[in-house]
Amino acid sequence: MPNPGSRTPDRRLSSIVGRWRTSGRVIGEPSIPVVGTDTYELVPGGHFLLHHVDVTIGGQPVRAIEIIGEPDAGGGYLARSFDSHGNAETMHLAIDDGVFRFTGGSGIAPAAQRANAPTAHVRSALTIAPDGQSMTARWERSDDGTTWLPWMDIILQRSE
Repeated sequence: MPNPGSRTPDRRLSSIVGRWRTSGRVIGEPSIPVVGTDTYELVPGGHFLLHHVDVTIGGQPVRAIEIIGEPDAGGGYLARSFDSHGNAETMHLAIDDGVFRFTGGSGIAPAAQRANAPTAHVRSALTIAPDGQSMTARWERSDDGTTWLPWMDIILQRSE
C-alpha cells in the first residue's frame, strides 16, 4: 500500500550528483581563494540530496553537511546546512532550466563574509554546463535586498 504522504522524486536534483573539485574566490581586495571539494549524493528514494562541503576559504577550513529537498512554501526546496564551526543555515532553492537558484540571509557562508561588507541577503545561480562536467556558481550579496553586489565566483569540475 503506498504511503499517502509520499511524493514523486524530482529528477533535476540528480543532475548535480557526484564529486566536484571546487575552486574560486571571494571577490574584493584582496580576493580570498576558495578551494576544496563538494560531493552531492542522492538519499535513497531520490527525494533528497546530501551535500558534503570540504573547502578552505582563505586559510580557514570549512566542513559542512547540507540536506536539500524539503519542499518549501514557494514551490521550491529548503537547503539546510550544518558546518564544523557550529553554524546552522537555511536557504531556499528554485530550479529553472538547469540553474539552481539559492537565496538566503546574512548567516550564509560566514567564513566568506567580509567585516567591512554588510550582508543581509545572499543569492546564487549554480549553472550546470551542457556536458554536465562543470558548474559555475555566481554568488551575490545585498545589504538591502534591492542592490546586489558580486560576492563569490566558484567553479566546480566533475572529478568522478
